[in-house]
Amino acid sequence: MKTIVLAFVMSSIVGLPQPDFAGITKALSKGDVQTLSSYLNETVELAVGDEEDIYDKAEAISVIKNFFKSHPPKSFSEVHKGTSKGNDSQYCIGNLIAGGKTYRVYIYLKSTSDKYLIQELRIDLE
Repeated sequence: MKTIVLAFVMSSIVGLPQPDFAGITKALSKGDVQTLSSYLNETVELAVGDEEDIYDKAEAISVIKNFFKSHPPKSFSEVHKGTSKGNDSQYCIGNLIAGGKTYRVYIYLKSTSDKYLIQELRIDLE
């Protein structure tokens, strides 16, 4: 009986979508806005420097693109990541080296029906 229950639990876990932190952090480290945009939700809480607001996806892409244009990224290193208690959201905190400065990046992803999308992205000067 334990084997049947364990098999059911494992098949349920395997079927859950997983966030693509590797793809997101790679896009950040290269300043690849096109790839990063594929991970954005239709509305995103975005804080980049002094600009902080809730943007639709197109506006968020424009703000991020402008940031990368004036602060060309060199690297991104993940510091910490975790999962919410309800397992419906995940986050990642890391350091972005861009334009000769270090930025603390906070990425909050929420589970949709088939994948995780960025709900909040913060890029703050260290």
